[in-house]
Amino acid sequence: MAPPVSSARPRLLVVSPNRSHLALLAKRLGAEGYSIVTASDGRAALGELHRSPIDLVLAELVMEPMSGPELTRAIREQTAFSEVPVMLIASRAEADPAVRAFAAGAEDVILKPFHFEVLVARIERRRTAARQIAALKADMEAMDARAAMKAIELGELKDRMYALEAEKRRVSA
Repeated sequence: MAPPVSSARPRLLVVSPNRSHLALLAKRLGAEGYSIVTASDGRAALGELHRSPIDLVLAELVMEPMSGPELTRAIREQTAFSEVPVMLIASRAEADPAVRAFAAGAEDVILKPFHFEVLVARIERRRTAARQIAALKADMEAMDARAAMKAIELGELKDRMYALEAEKRRVSA
């Protein structure tokens, strides 16, 4: 299933075990026009994904008991959410955060400290890419359906042609 494509307020799931960081991100992103859903860990985040459509997940790389990369893998394994963009926030002190995040299927990694305006720009870029991918997939499905219909029509025409040839042989004999 493709990520939701809506003109309403985009729904972001923000995941962080740090309550003050979670509250700050929720407040600032809410002020930017996003509808914010929060979770304190990966398991709660998966529960939120099941509750209502989410346009993008923004999660900490380091969390317990489920890390950001583990959350990303769990999202990617579920067909219903596999196309939801995931961005992970990592500390510069963490070893190879981008490698672990990208290997798990995250679309982006934001290193702390970051400029909030850059975060918002990157969120919008990921949402735009997700909408474009969803539109391409819908176009491909429509093309596949048209191709299947044409194959059926071709089969029917072929059957009709064989029937006409058989009728022609019968009449000439």
